[in-house]
Amino acid sequence: MGERRIGVAVDFSIGSRAALKWAIDNVVRKGDHLILVTIRPDGDYEQTEVQLWEATGSPLIPLAEISDPNIMKKYATKPDQETLDMVNLAATQKEVVVVMKVYWGDPREKLCEAVDNIPLDYLVIGNRGLGKLKRAIMGSVSNYVVNQSSCPVTVVKHGSA
Repeated sequence: MGERRIGVAVDFSIGSRAALKWAIDNVVRKGDHLILVTIRPDGDYEQTEVQLWEATGSPLIPLAEISDPNIMKKYATKPDQETLDMVNLAATQKEVVVVMKVYWGDPREKLCEAVDNIPLDYLVIGNRGLGKLKRAIMGSVSNYVVNQSSCPVTVVKHGSA
């Protein structure tokens, strides 16, 4: 079978935790790499690490460093405890390698970029549940990624985990 690279888009919201839980329960299996893909908005970041990797995304960050708030501060990212608990449990019980990659910019473009650059075999993304009007104005990240991604994508609606 070989190892697979399963990506999950995480922004540490309820929707992304639902997508992560769904991926762990339904897709991830022993030997896989579970890659948390986090997209931070464009901004004026002072940390040199952010400026260094703004164009290409961070290096792959191992699980031990994801759990360290001081290290994650360098990437302008703060994982919540529930997400950390889920990935630590998955790493132990399912014997998977968990890493994170942080990008800065438009989530639609950066998620598709992650699929190609990491590269991912499969991507799971949460759905914010925007109404028709907001979706028409703001655009749907999940809809864009489903239509543009070069790998299979599953969209997990909030509450379906």
